[in-house]
Amino acid sequence: MQSYEVIKKAVDKVGVKQVASALNVSRSLVYKWCERPKETDEDTASGTRNPLDRLRALSECTGGDLSEWLCEQEGGFFVNNPDVNEDAVDGEFVAQTQRIIHDFSDLLRVMAESIANENRIDPDEARQIREEWETLKRYTEQFVYACEQGLFDMR
Repeated sequence: MQSYEVIKKAVDKVGVKQVASALNVSRSLVYKWCERPKETDEDTASGTRNPLDRLRALSECTGGDLSEWLCEQEGGFFVNNPDVNEDAVDGEFVAQTQRIIHDFSDLLRVMAESIANENRIDPDEARQIREEWETLKRYTEQFVYACEQGLFDMR
C-alpha cells in the first residue's frame, strides 16, 4: 500500500474530524493526506506529502532508529525484512527451515523447564530467550519472504 492509502484506511476508522482535532490541523489537510500526492507538475493528483512520507524521509536522512522506536511505542518490535538470495533457495534452505522448527521447539522446552524448575525465568535466561527468539524471527521471516517472492517455484 502507498502511504496515503494507509493513512486513509486509518482515518476512515475514526473519522477526519477526530484526527484533525487530535493533531490540531485542519480537516482539509487530513483529507489531502488521504489522497495521492502530485508527483510531477503535469500530475492532476490533489494530495500532499503526509506524515508517513515525512517520517520515512526523516528516518532515511538521519539513519536513526525511528522505526524501532515507533514499534516500541505501539507495543511491538521491529524486524527488518531479510535479503534473500535466489541461489540460496534450494534443498539447503528447506533444511534450514526444518532447523527453525527444531530450534523453536528447543526454545519452548527451555522456557518450560526454567519455569518448572525454579517457577521463574531469571534475567540471564530472559536475555538468552530474547536472543534465540530474534534469530528464529529472522530465519522465519526469510522463509516467508522467499515464499512471497515465488522463490520456491523450482520447476
